[in-house]
Amino acid sequence: MKITVFHADECDRKKCTSIKMEKLGKCKLVYNINKIPGGAIVLNPYAEKAVSYEDYRYIRRRGIVGLDCSWNEVSSSKKFFSLSKYHRSLPFLIATNPVNYGKPCILSTVEAVAATLYITRFKDEAHELLNGFKWGHTFLELNHELLEAYSEVDTSAEVVKVQNDFLAEKNINANEV
Repeated sequence: MKITVFHADECDRKKCTSIKMEKLGKCKLVYNINKIPGGAIVLNPYAEKAVSYEDYRYIRRRGIVGLDCSWNEVSSSKKFFSLSKYHRSLPFLIATNPVNYGKPCILSTVEAVAATLYITRFKDEAHELLNGFKWGHTFLELNHELLEAYSEVDTSAEVVKVQNDFLAEKNINANEV
C-alpha cells in the first residue's frame, strides 16, 4: 500500500504519528508539496466528497496522501486542492490518539489513513498500520460500528447517509461537530 504524507513540520515531532509511521516503514514523508504523487486519494477535511469504496481502485493503484499540516492554513489555501482531483474527507469518527482522545473528527494522520483503508475495504492493512501505535486498536474498537457501516456501502453519498443517520440517532448536530 502506497502511503505518502506531506509533512509541513508544524507539530511536536515526538507526538507526530506521521514521523512514527515513516520510522515503522509504513509511509513516505515528503516536505515539498510538489513531491506528492498525482492520482492518489488526498485526505482533506474540506473536500466535498467523502471517502468510500468507490475510491478502492485509486488507492490500489496510486495510494493515499495524508496532509500533516495546520488545517487553518489549508482551508484558505488553493495549493492543496490543485494536488489531485481526488480529494476526500472522512465521515464522523472519534479520535483515540493521546492528543485528541475522545474528540470527534480531529483525527491524527495515522487514524485518518487507517480509517480510509478500512472504509475502502483494506481492513487488514488498516489493522497493520495501527499495530505500531499502542492506542491504535482503541481507534478501531471505539469506531468499529461506524467503520463497518461505512465499509459496507459503496458510494460517497451512502457513506454520508450512514453518517447522518448515526448522528440523528445519537441526537448529535452535525454542524456542531
